[in-house]
Amino acid sequence: MRPWLVAVLWLGLIGAGSAWAEPFPSKPVHILVPYAAGGAVDILARTLGQVLAKTWGQQPIVDNRPGAGGIVASQALTQAAPDGHTLILVASGHPLNQFFYPSLPYDTFRDFTPITEIGYSPLALIVGKDMPAKTLPELLAALRQKPEAFSYATSGNGTSAHLAGELLKHMAGVDMTMIPFRGGAPAVTAVMAGQVPIGINPLAEVLSQVESGTVRALAVSTATRSRVLPDVPTIAEQGVAGYDTAVWWGVLGPAGMSPDLVARINRDIVAALREPDVIERFRSLGAEPVGSSPADFAAYMHAEADRWGPILKAANIRMQ
Repeated sequence: MRPWLVAVLWLGLIGAGSAWAEPFPSKPVHILVPYAAGGAVDILARTLGQVLAKTWGQQPIVDNRPGAGGIVASQALTQAAPDGHTLILVASGHPLNQFFYPSLPYDTFRDFTPITEIGYSPLALIVGKDMPAKTLPELLAALRQKPEAFSYATSGNGTSAHLAGELLKHMAGVDMTMIPFRGGAPAVTAVMAGQVPIGINPLAEVLSQVESGTVRALAVSTATRSRVLPDVPTIAEQGVAGYDTAVWWGVLGPAGMSPDLVARINRDIVAALREPDVIERFRSLGAEPVGSSPADFAAYMHAEADRWGPILKAANIRMQ
């Protein structure tokens, strides 16, 4: 073999070995959060970050980038290097934005690497403490009488709260206007202040306000009651038969991540979700931890798009 070829091969092997042996993380990991601080996604990102800091030897940086139903943060992720040092914690609206917006600055599936679903939760339908309606049937009756007088606050276009509201309108035969905010926390604040009469939020965003009496929860969105709000009936048991929806959250990386790196980050996050303190924290917020494989999470997101796509296309909801 020619000496120059031997040298090239040797240098190549050294370079490959160095790349393979490069530790992760070699710098702070940024976890992008597509919503404002104080919402469910932000709370869960910080909860995971506290445990991952011990595993990774440094504190992950939670980077809130709200806007456009998660598109701002998602686009930022697609521009990051596929080295695992930039991740995003998305909610269930991520695979559905393609149905709301005429054109996205990325491909919903091709430009991301699924890592794991971290958990799911019911949503709560809340009203201000001065709302005359004390039950969901009373609220639905008011909506049928004066639909133009009612609106509902959500954490943004295309979010699980938006979907839950549109599903309720469809199944209950009522109407109300959706008001998008830049996260769950400002949406709840608007309901507390009486600026918007109704809110739909993951339980993590409203539990403390419900417990303090600053808002009232009229219903939860899942088929069964929540363990943290056992006295609050479901939407289905209050006359909207078959109503059942929830919010889920998961971690994505940019496209092009190596399988070994994906497996490493998945293993670390799943281990964090098994920590008793994390389980207790999730459940105290009304959420249930999951910790799925990358393949299962990818399949789940595709199934969500297949489930909701025809419904959203039929509703012809478009955002600018």
